[in-house]
Amino acid sequence: MQELINKIRDLQNKLAEAEKLLNLEQKKQKILELEDLMNNPDFWADQNKAKSLSQELSELKKEAEEFVELHNSLLEILSLAEESLKNNDESLKTEIEAKFLILENKFKELEFKMMLSEEYDQNNAVLAIHAGVGGTDAQDWAEMLERMILRYAEKKKFKVNILDRQVGNEAGIKSTVFEIIGPYAYGYLKSEAGVHRLVRISPYDAEKMRHTSFALIEVLPEIEIIEDVEIKDEDLIIDTFRSGGHGGQSVNTTDSAVRIRHTPTGLMVVCQNERSQLQNKETAMRILKSKIKQYYATEQEDERKKLRGEFSEATWGSQARSYILQPYKMVKDHRSELELSAVESVLDGNLEQLVESFLKLKIGQK
Repeated sequence: MQELINKIRDLQNKLAEAEKLLNLEQKKQKILELEDLMNNPDFWADQNKAKSLSQELSELKKEAEEFVELHNSLLEILSLAEESLKNNDESLKTEIEAKFLILENKFKELEFKMMLSEEYDQNNAVLAIHAGVGGTDAQDWAEMLERMILRYAEKKKFKVNILDRQVGNEAGIKSTVFEIIGPYAYGYLKSEAGVHRLVRISPYDAEKMRHTSFALIEVLPEIEIIEDVEIKDEDLIIDTFRSGGHGGQSVNTTDSAVRIRHTPTGLMVVCQNERSQLQNKETAMRILKSKIKQYYATEQEDERKKLRGEFSEATWGSQARSYILQPYKMVKDHRSELELSAVESVLDGNLEQLVESFLKLKIGQK
């Protein structure tokens, strides 16, 4: 029983460390501030801002409640274990061990959330995939990555809205942009940002030679309220055109698709998901603001090129991850150094190990 008591106390210490790392006391203060704000009669005057703050409050309360519940449950089973040890009573040991195992698993879930504690981790994500060097093979590879991300999003029960999709001339896609909606969507998917390299026997080569293809994945947090990003009307070039469906079919007869370019940075966003031009413009502006904020927060010029859409860097020496199908099978993340042999499983959207290794690397760098 003493060994079990030691395990419970050890978990209590880990929980206390987690509370400090996640600034739980500061978040509790934030809950009080948001509750006071919501009591303001003018709170719902700005519907979008009110909705965003309400969601933030709900998520903060849920996180705080999880810690309180786990803390109280550990105190309860520790008291039972200490009482059993005092009375030399082993009859409750099996029950206490079972409860401890449940609490240990709950802590592991909280521990994973600790890795998703950066500013925008809990936000929705905007993800773009662009074919790089490799011609038709690269466009096919870009479509394979699109499928991988969509399958992962499906497994996480995220909602996906395709905002723009440009199909290849022979196969695959030139580019695709979609919005991924769900708790911590950006936190989970930021691991996919970077150049992805594929080595395989090309299905488009009559001689069956081995080819190397590249594609770039760009991941941005979707930020609802960006008060420090000012966009002047004269800095925008807004074009409208007829929206096209997947495969090139016309989905309507009006110029509902919107392309917005921000001239000071060269950033451009295209949205043609909605039938309404106004809705497409609102979505495009929201994404553009997120891109501008990240652009100015980025110091390295090569990263700025990626944000602007200059994807010539999707080539040798800049890859985040490699997928090798020939002459052997391996997926290697060049940041965390994780290597996996189950390439087909990864391409089927099973990214959990890769995501976790990347997030642990980020925590280690902190």
